[in-house]
Amino acid sequence: MSSINAAPAYGSRLADAPSVREPLHAPVARLVRGGVIEGIHYGSVVVLAADGSVELQIGDIEAAFYPRSALKPVQAVALLRGGLPLDGELLALTAASHSGEERHIAGTRRILELAGLGEDDLRNVADLPFDPVVREDWIRAGRLPSRLAQNCSGKHAAMLYAARLNGWSLDDCLDPAHPLQLAIARTVEDLTGQAVARVTVDGCGAPLFSISLHGLARAAARITTAPPGTPEARVADAMREHAEMASGSGRDVAALMRAVPGLLAKDGFEGVQVAALPDGRAIAVKIADGADRARLPVTAAALARCGVDPAALAGFGEAPLLGGGAVVGSIRPARALEPITYA
Repeated sequence: MSSINAAPAYGSRLADAPSVREPLHAPVARLVRGGVIEGIHYGSVVVLAADGSVELQIGDIEAAFYPRSALKPVQAVALLRGGLPLDGELLALTAASHSGEERHIAGTRRILELAGLGEDDLRNVADLPFDPVVREDWIRAGRLPSRLAQNCSGKHAAMLYAARLNGWSLDDCLDPAHPLQLAIARTVEDLTGQAVARVTVDGCGAPLFSISLHGLARAAARITTAPPGTPEARVADAMREHAEMASGSGRDVAALMRAVPGLLAKDGFEGVQVAALPDGRAIAVKIADGADRARLPVTAAALARCGVDPAALAGFGEAPLLGGGAVVGSIRPARALEPITYA
């Protein structure tokens, strides 16, 4: 069995693995309170043109990093390539970081039922629902942390289903050397166009593959530009058509997909965001300190630089800062992300 920290040879390599180094992040967001810059978030941003060329880069887009849940659309593609027979809401849930709403829990149960399995077969960690309101209601009802409520349960149920369909063992399906995880890693390499740099364990317990921010954007573009009926197109269609199933009611990533026609978007813990349009334009964002509050303003600015109509991004570009209950400032994109103006 290979070491979980080793860089495994997962199939053909279109490019070397990204360098494992301290990323050279740059300012990407400013905290402006009362007209004074109170703080600065560092990070990295890449914007790809429709032909795949780099339109804009800020910070370090080639260093190895962990995309966290922003990689879930790629993992879902891998499961479809492995014969997973899901579409629509259940496929969106497969790629979801869901809020723990009843529809998410019911959907996860349905995937398990299709596989002939139950909640006890899940291998993800038990947790409370991700959404604060849903979590409060859950606790008020006296309910305990649950594997079904944990935000990655749809992905884990789908992985079990794919493993069962292929006749693979279930108990060790989260082992990086398991055939299921090897198949997922091959798809990660295929869609990103680069070798995996490192493998570790994500918060939910599944293997997590380290790639570059540039590679993550390439993967999203590959998914949105794939021909109809392919695993990639099926994942994109499911997530766009069932945005709340792929996230949750009131989640900004769902609102963003509703606001920008054809946009595929997926967030991840530690300040990660990826998004792509049907013509292959794509962006990827990493906030260095993992602050989620800076993710959306930087994402909106990157999408504007990508050519998205600023009117569609109204309401996403700044996050308010409060003082005494009143808005006294905002989190704004750094100057390097401001739209280009021509004299």
